[in-house]
Formats: sequence, C-alpha cells, structure tokens
Amino acid sequence: MLNIIPIPAFQDNYLWLIENGINATVVDPGDAAPVIAALKKRSLKLTNILITHHHADHIGGVDALIAKYSPQVYAPEKEQYSFSRIPVHEGQLIEIKDLDVSFNVMDVGGHTNGHVAYYGANSLFCGDTLFGAGCGRLFEGTPAQMFASLQKIAKLPVETAVYCAHEYTEHNLQFAKTVEKDNPTLIERIRLARKLRDANLPTIPSSILLELATNPFLRCSSPEIMSSLDLQHADEIQIFTTLRQMRNQF
Repeated sequence: MLNIIPIPAFQDNYLWLIENGINATVVDPGDAAPVIAALKKRSLKLTNILITHHHADHIGGVDALIAKYSPQVYAPEKEQYSFSRIPVHEGQLIEIKDLDVSFNVMDVGGHTNGHVAYYGANSLFCGDTLFGAGCGRLFEGTPAQMFASLQKIAKLPVETAVYCAHEYTEHNLQFAKTVEKDNPTLIERIRLARKLRDANLPTIPSSILLELATNPFLRCSSPEIMSSLDLQHADEIQIFTTLRQMRNQF
C-alpha cells in the first residue's frame, strides 16, 4: 500500500514522499533536512529521487540525500545538473521496483523548457506546471508551450490526483474568482480551501476533475472568462496568455 506524504519546506513548498512502510521515493527535495527527518520518523530507506525541473527549491537537497542514502536520481533530459542522474524524457516508463509502481514521464515545458511530470498510480507529480487553480510562471517557455503542456495534463483520467509543489491554491482561487465569479464549483472550492488552510492542512492533492471545473488556465473556452477579459472572439492561447499576464500582477 503506497502512502503519499507532503513534507512542507521553505515558505510554501511541498516535497512529496512516496512510501510503502519500508522504502521511499521523494519528489523535488529542495531541502534535505525535512526529508531526512521524515525518513527517520518512519524508519524508511530512500531509494529514489524524482526531479521535475532545475530550480533550486526543487533540487537543493539532492546532493546531501545522495551522500547519505545513495538513491537513484531521475531528472529531465533537457536540463543540466551537477549530480549524477538518469535523464528522463517524454514517454519513458520509470519502474520503481521497491515500491511496485511505475511512472510515465511527461514533457510539460513552460515554467522551464525541460520541465517534466511523473504520472503513475493514479497520481500526477507535476512540479510547477499545474497548481491548485493555477499554473506556473513562464520563466523559460512560451505561452503556447505551457498551454500545450496543460492540455496534455488535462487529458489524463479525471480521477487522477494532482500533487504540485506549492501551496498556492487560495491565492489562485481568488484570482480565478475575478474572471469567473459565477462558477458555483469555484465558489465552493474557495470555501473548502479556506477551511483546510484554517486547520493548517494542505489543499493538495487536487484532481484533474476539480482543476477542469475551477482552474482558469484549463478553462480558456469558458464563455464567462472570455467575456470577463473582453476577448469573446480570441483563440484559447490568446486567452491563456492574457490570464497568465494578469495573474503575474495579481
């Protein structure tokens, strides 16, 4: 039985620990200390690390974890890293044998050009590509690239659990409300997210179904959003580009 545990780090990061009571894989360990503490608390052996992209808050703990546990590291083929790793690319299947789970690698460039996501066990580990009710900033990629990446994610089974790397959901929902204020599912999600955060609980994981219903970056064909932006005759990439620019200033 797999458990997926959020390890809070920095101000709002989640480092995801996937474990079966014996072995563990960690996704995007930006800081080694909380990972080591979580492993010790649960008496787990770290055997694998999955990296979605090269930003420091996602890889800062890798060297220390390699030194302590000698795990196998997987990281995007299109990016450069100082540590030893297996490069991964679109369509590759990664078998984590000690957890009896496999992950398909998805190329989801946009936040960075080489960004990947890992999909398996009905779960998506998507780093900074898709957030709760939002998406990542375009530090390296283009709007068209990110839009295509999000459309690829949107085609996953609706029951897929979405494990992103930051607790941005409440702020993203407030932005979503400015462009789709009459969406009842969005209004209910705002209420539930506030309740979770008031209890100091994560709003993540989300699901593909919930994101399709409430995430403006997956709803570029919504008549209300198009009307809010006064872009009723624009194409979806134009809508997405405008939304991303607005969110940058929100």
